[in-house]
Amino acid sequence: MQLATLGRALVSGLVLSGLATAGLANAPERSLRPVMRSVDAQGVQVAALVSVKPAVRPDVLTADIVPANARFEAWIRSFKTRAARQGISKSVLDRSFRGVSYNADVVRRDRNQSEFTKTLWEYLDSAASDSRVKNGKAALRKHAKTLNAIERKYGVDKEVVVAVWGLESAYGAVRGDTPIIEALATLAFDGRRGKFFEAQLIAALKILQNGDTVPRRMVGSWAGAMGHTQFIPTSYLAFAVDFTGDGKRDIWSDDPSDALASTAAYLKKSGWKTGVPWGVEVTLPRGFNYALANRKIKKMPSEWGALGVKDMSGKSVKNYGAASLLLPAGQRGAAFLIFRNFDAIERYNTADAYVIGVGHLSDRIKGGGKIKARWPRDDRALTFSERKELQRRLTAAGFDTVKVDGKIGPLTIDAVRAYQRSIGMEPDGYASLAILKKLR
Repeated sequence: MQLATLGRALVSGLVLSGLATAGLANAPERSLRPVMRSVDAQGVQVAALVSVKPAVRPDVLTADIVPANARFEAWIRSFKTRAARQGISKSVLDRSFRGVSYNADVVRRDRNQSEFTKTLWEYLDSAASDSRVKNGKAALRKHAKTLNAIERKYGVDKEVVVAVWGLESAYGAVRGDTPIIEALATLAFDGRRGKFFEAQLIAALKILQNGDTVPRRMVGSWAGAMGHTQFIPTSYLAFAVDFTGDGKRDIWSDDPSDALASTAAYLKKSGWKTGVPWGVEVTLPRGFNYALANRKIKKMPSEWGALGVKDMSGKSVKNYGAASLLLPAGQRGAAFLIFRNFDAIERYNTADAYVIGVGHLSDRIKGGGKIKARWPRDDRALTFSERKELQRRLTAAGFDTVKVDGKIGPLTIDAVRAYQRSIGMEPDGYASLAILKKLR
């Protein structure tokens, strides 16, 4: 799902929902649908939406929620006035809100945000599992004609489009069945992110007014993502295309053509460059300067090669363009040279974990092998409270993180590097449990 409007995550971290099982080849498979990302260099957060404790409005959410309450009905009346000012017709409003009631389940799922964490490698175990790869290859064969035409038109690798499809909805098997208007209205009324969800609700009504679908078919995730590749309404308005030529941008149909083409159009408009990989796994030489592993530092692969950064066959990476070095698990995990198409996928979802998942799954669907480097599987992701503790202890030790917010961004990474140098460790900036224990 596209949530670039919510801000760009600085390092990896991903919130997942929709853990239903399904698959093209009758293999168990989960949707790894991202809903909203936090900024976390180590963990993939698995929760309903955002991993923070909201302020509870007792008049809206109590132990005994009344699904259709008078306050919600009053809010709808007020919202209809605002929507009309933005060009939504009375007939569309009446038709769209017919039968809509306060959805207590949506609120419960939004508020149920106990923090569970996954490491990047645990996420990738599922994102590029053998069953997901097998089902991706099956999807590629089944829709070869359409995918080849999409690739020709937009220049985006068909395997990448299929990989997004695989992570967002398990190749269309887990698209969600929550009425979108009801879900968005409930979340907009709820108020914690009211402005954002009201904007999505207006966009959804514009989609209905344009005639692309009807309210009963406009279903998706409880958080408002729709279709095979889980577009939120504003992203749909910006990027969805009518690839079949029937006059509708139908991402809800069992035929995935419009949804897959819309995904390619999104990536193309986000800067996708034909013939360039998302990234290449590399090895680093002994004594490597880990401070160079910084998204702001870009070099040509030949320059990286001169520093000893080689592909897994021991050769310099082909000069696809300027690349930065990404070490998502520090010196103990895999290293990647990442190119501009990494950034294009990141526009679709800002979490590094998601981008690596899409990229690696697409490579596997093409016939490539698994990531060769070993991950630090004895490690675990820091919890939110542990990340804040790490920041507090770093700052108290003289390595200022500026903020204590539980988000492992560039300032915290720099502080970790400085601390690592001070105790004679390799300064890879990896905010691990081992670093926290040393600080304790």
